[in-house]
This record gives sequence, structure tokens and C-alpha cells, in this order.
Amino acid sequence: MPRVERIRDVVKGSADSEYFLRKAQAGWNLGAREVPGEYEFGELSDYVPYGLQVAGDCLHLEENAEEIEILMVMMEVIVQDQALSKVADELNRRGFRTRQGWKWSQVSVFNMLPRLIEMGPRIFGSEEWSERRKHLFRIA
Repeated sequence: MPRVERIRDVVKGSADSEYFLRKAQAGWNLGAREVPGEYEFGELSDYVPYGLQVAGDCLHLEENAEEIEILMVMMEVIVQDQALSKVADELNRRGFRTRQGWKWSQVSVFNMLPRLIEMGPRIFGSEEWSERRKHLFRIA
């Protein structure tokens, strides 16, 4: 997906058809212009914490059910004192992918640890965790 750069351009004088023609030839449109390159990892995902998504009204955040499930699986395996590589293996085995669509690795799981720490009280206090805890098994 091409990177979209949003720049506010203040029009000085009259905005006649020649002005818009020059801008269009430079790649501009009234909303945005495309610049070479791709989005860098984390550019957009840093704004929305993992486990949440922008709500349909675009005004607030709401839970993302699949990402919450991924966090729960991570917590299950970590609570069983397994290595981060085992966490990644279990996520991949269940068909989960990162936000970028990649397979999970121990590095991508490691990068999720701060978010898991933030979500810990919510996860451990949930009824779903109480049920999962009863059925925890060691992953070999």
C-alpha cells in the first residue's frame, strides 16, 4: 500500500484552475498525495494498542476479539513457564498472525510483553481466564 502523506497547504491569493492544475501535476489532490515508499512497521500500529481497534464511529477504541484471543493464548503459554519460542509456535499452530500478517516469532512475542503486562490485570480478572485456567495443560 503506498504511503499517504497529509500536508496542509495554505492557499495564498486565489485558488484558480491553474493553481489546481500545477498541484495535480505535482501529485497532489484535495485529500492527500502519494509519496514513494511503503509504511514502516509501527507507523500506524503504535497509535492503537494491541487488543483494541478503532470503533465504527471512528471516535473511540473497542476490543478486537481476535487480538484479545492472541493475548490470552500468549498468557496461557507464558503462565506454563514456556519459552517465547513455544509461545510463537503455539500462536502459529493455531493460525494466528501478527497485525502485519506475518507468522509469530520469539522476537514478535517479546515485543508484545509490555502490552501483556498492561493487559494482565484485565486478563487475570476475567471470567474467561478463570475457565481457561481450569483447563491449562503443558505444551511440549
